Amino acid sequence: MRNRVAGILFTVVFVAVPAMAQQRLAAPVGVRPEDTKSYVASANASLRAVALCSGLWSGNQTRELIERRILPPAGDLKTDVDEARRIVQVTYSDTMPPRIVVWRNVLGCVQLPAGATLDAVKYLPQVSPRLHAPDLDDRPWPTGDRDAAIELPSAEKRALSRVVDAAFDGNTYGGITWGVIGVKGGKIVAERYDPDFGVHVGHQTHSAAKSFAASMVGIATRKYRLDIQRPGALEEWRRAGDPRGRITAEHLLHMSSGLYGEGGGSPQSDIYFQGATVEGRAVTNHLDSLPGTRFLYNPPDTMLLMRAVRQAVHDDGKYLVYPFQELFWKIGMTRTITSSDWNGDFLMSGQTYSTARDFARFGLLYLADGVWNGERILPEGWANYVATPSPVQPTGDGPRYGAQFWLYGGQAGLPADAYSPNGGQGQYAMIVPSRNVVVVRRGIDEASGFKIAQFAADALGALAP
Repeated sequence: MRNRVAGILFTVVFVAVPAMAQQRLAAPVGVRPEDTKSYVASANASLRAVALCSGLWSGNQTRELIERRILPPAGDLKTDVDEARRIVQVTYSDTMPPRIVVWRNVLGCVQLPAGATLDAVKYLPQVSPRLHAPDLDDRPWPTGDRDAAIELPSAEKRALSRVVDAAFDGNTYGGITWGVIGVKGGKIVAERYDPDFGVHVGHQTHSAAKSFAASMVGIATRKYRLDIQRPGALEEWRRAGDPRGRITAEHLLHMSSGLYGEGGGSPQSDIYFQGATVEGRAVTNHLDSLPGTRFLYNPPDTMLLMRAVRQAVHDDGKYLVYPFQELFWKIGMTRTITSSDWNGDFLMSGQTYSTARDFARFGLLYLADGVWNGERILPEGWANYVATPSPVQPTGDGPRYGAQFWLYGGQAGLPADAYSPNGGQGQYAMIVPSRNVVVVRRGIDEASGFKIAQFAADALGALAP
């Protein structure tokens, strides 16, 4: 196991989970009344197989942790974990093959479609067996872990420690925190983890990965001339007369594509839990409203964004390593692993594992307007673009929406420029350019959630201007 230390953002990682309030993954969402018992059983088997494969080999979690705190009880599901081949099979039916999830070098875990057998593994997209994430741990922070942290003045340190401690009590801000990191002026000034987690243990990003996807889009506009305002974001929609030809990549960035995605009608469940492909299930979705007229938080929009990037790259060999070589490994996010479907389309609306320190690195990249160690990674001004309110906004008094980032300016007294990736169960990397601070919080929250705006505001209040 590699040893790593990082510190450029304001990242604090502390975790304390009350024994009686340990959160587990719920049953798959989006189940429709017409779904058969077999569909539901298959989805539950998939949930289990994906969590075990990704947790063990992408997140560096122990099986005991996954079974005790992440997954619901197995019940009648029979689980086989092949450590040598890194394959998880979960049997759910007397007549259907088990649900199978396979770990691949660099690419992490991929779910085979319902009904597939192990014979299908040889057809999965792969990268070269000689390709591996670089070992950057001994490099200086933030690319590596060396000299990551600094000591704050005693009064400031005590004030921040009180805020961080409160993030783990389960009451002050709610939720169940496993990690917090505070980064100020490029160095870690606070970091704490739950005993089950740690510096090199990753967990599901959930929808925070959407912000990673937005970064992939930004890179593609520079390197592959992806035009986010071109009508017909996907080649499949450019046939004359197809109303989806109005959809731009910018609509997808803003969650205003107009594609259907409410309740059980979203393609998400079939892709996440049945092994359907982005090409076969999301690309073929139909319009429910005119593009650009309604905000609808629809995870398949992010999957379609990544397919637009794939088509811009126009080389599947390059595309399979694109997230890693163009972003993650360049900035030291070597323990961030994002998954694709079995057809080679990165999902990146979730299905990504990452550590708290990698979240901090990501926030630092945006604090620097996309420049890392003198190299421009993102287009100039891209950080401002993703943090600009989109034309169509969600209803209510909560945070606003930019381009696959949530905007928190004014929430709980936060500065006007505060924005963050957001993921289910409480995954955040609050970026505050005016304070040169990033606040990372990772959790396994229950439905009540975590008050990230108040926590970030309190952390800022503890820090000297």
